[in-house]
Amino acid sequence: MNKSVNTLRMLAMDEINAANSGHPGVVLGFAPVAYTLWHDFLKVTPKCPDWFDRDRFILASGHASSMLYALLHLFGYNIQMDDLKNFRKLGSLTPGHPEYRHTEGVDSTSGPLGQGIAMAAGMAIAETMLAERFNKEDIKLVDHYTFVECGDGDLQEGVTLEALSLIGRLKLNKLIILFDSNRIQLDGPVSNAGGINHPKEYFKSLGFNYLSVDDPENLDEVKKAIKKAKKSDLPTVVECHTTIGYMSPLADSSKSHGSPLGKDNTEILKKNLGYTNEPFEVDADVYEDYHSAIKKNNRLYNKWKKSLKEYKAKYAEDYEAFRKVLSDDYSVSSDVFNNFDYQNEATRKTIGRIINVVSNEYKTFVAGSADLTASTNVKGLDGNYVPENKLGRNINYGVREHAMGAIANGLTLHHVRNMTGAFFVFSDYMKPAIRMAALMKIPSIFVFTHDSVAVGEDGPTHEPIEQLASLRSIPNLNVFRPSDAKTTVQTIKYVLNNKNNPAVVCLTRQNLDLLDDVKDSDFSKGAYIRYDSKNAKGTIIASGSEVSLALKAKDVLKADGIDVRVVEMISTNLFDKLTDSEKEALIPKDKPSLFVEMASPYGLYGYADYVYGINRFGASANVDVVIPYLGFTKEKVAEYFKEIIK
Repeated sequence: MNKSVNTLRMLAMDEINAANSGHPGVVLGFAPVAYTLWHDFLKVTPKCPDWFDRDRFILASGHASSMLYALLHLFGYNIQMDDLKNFRKLGSLTPGHPEYRHTEGVDSTSGPLGQGIAMAAGMAIAETMLAERFNKEDIKLVDHYTFVECGDGDLQEGVTLEALSLIGRLKLNKLIILFDSNRIQLDGPVSNAGGINHPKEYFKSLGFNYLSVDDPENLDEVKKAIKKAKKSDLPTVVECHTTIGYMSPLADSSKSHGSPLGKDNTEILKKNLGYTNEPFEVDADVYEDYHSAIKKNNRLYNKWKKSLKEYKAKYAEDYEAFRKVLSDDYSVSSDVFNNFDYQNEATRKTIGRIINVVSNEYKTFVAGSADLTASTNVKGLDGNYVPENKLGRNINYGVREHAMGAIANGLTLHHVRNMTGAFFVFSDYMKPAIRMAALMKIPSIFVFTHDSVAVGEDGPTHEPIEQLASLRSIPNLNVFRPSDAKTTVQTIKYVLNNKNNPAVVCLTRQNLDLLDDVKDSDFSKGAYIRYDSKNAKGTIIASGSEVSLALKAKDVLKADGIDVRVVEMISTNLFDKLTDSEKEALIPKDKPSLFVEMASPYGLYGYADYVYGINRFGASANVDVVIPYLGFTKEKVAEYFKEIIK
């Protein structure tokens, strides 16, 4: 089997050398572990790359993508030799780091270290939840593992510790981490930066089963470790003591981490491995070896499809629910909210009642907050998800915002729609995960309450200013700031019907008045007219709680003989997709426009001629003091508008 391992190594080296860019070190060291996992254990098949009951494989060290692409090619996925030759080239199926929905067989985008293990946690949680929900004594539709490759760098990231401690608490025994422990990182030995001195004690203290592979070149030793891991009742870390840049002149050196070996060093590597093939040349017996594993998996896939038919016949109602999970169908119609009690309340209160409605509609809908459930009201039904209650749909994330975001992405990738809750200012801790969701085009839902300086007494540390501008700038992310309970319901309806965009939903701490109904067709434009007049001297635009403020300012202006149009912009991201004529119909350019928002003006001048915002941090005082102190009264807004139409 060494020939198959060395072919994997060299095919990845060929990719890197052809691109003159890439990371050879991890590939050369970890190849035997990757080969053993994929060849002998991983339940996947190119016959159906998206097979629901496949094992998941997360390459947390996304810089080792050349190895993953070589594996996918050798196992028969839709990665041709020409795709390997185009590694890291514009428009290729083999980009520098793996991209979900771009390359067949890639289970998640990876690269930013730390994200992989946390996303895998979400996948493992989803697997146990769905297994508990749908499996029957005679038919198991959900029965698979989540494997993660990670390196020393992953374990140094703070998000990883956040995730590991929760993984251990939840006893996710079908999550197996294969730790590429080569003791080297980009800047030199791991010891320079302080690694894990006693990994066995470290992982055990977090609730993990720990195993060690002293010689990864011994495939039998690797097999024994993975077999033991699969039998454990705890999550497992298998520390594989690899050598970075194995058998190359740059072995055991950080120089092999992020630069191609080059022609001369590659020739020495080939000689040391006893490898004689030309670049991008794979022998027939090697293909046959890799494909033999797929034949076994195809039989498992066919058996699963047969079980699915039997399940449909015997458990029709559960089958329909399972079918919706598989198709990511969590859509909700207006009828679901026919009896919803709309109130003058903080929209953070509304979201809790919305979750109850959606959760009753879908028994696989999950929610959870970062130790803020009492404040955000983002809480799942059926109790807490713990080892003793795997049907619990509330995840106690603890104070782990960064891991929470990544775990949410893992849940979403595994067809479990979910909602996370935190204060808006802490979206800064979650931005890497939010960005990853946008990159992957997956519909994770991130709810943030306490969305403005109306937080009040907690002061500047808890009052968001620049967060709206930052998140609105992320491509493919939809940011919503509803103005009342009605538009909050419409927001969640829209978000649940969307399968390709993550969403940030910003909600208030303070109570809001109920406004007039908004048509769904208008809502989907991201902006709509709240008040209009043929004699309007201009337009006031607002979002969230400031919509009511704008309407009150309109009344002050009207009393002075000045008519204005008021437009609610619930989502700048949706508005950006309109045609110029559609935008003009809402915000005419021939008259002055003013955007009113209790946040940074940054970016808002693309929507209005003037902005009434906040160019400073907040203040600590009662909300009834802070808001007037910062100038957000109907009189101040009206006065400002009068100045711009002079």
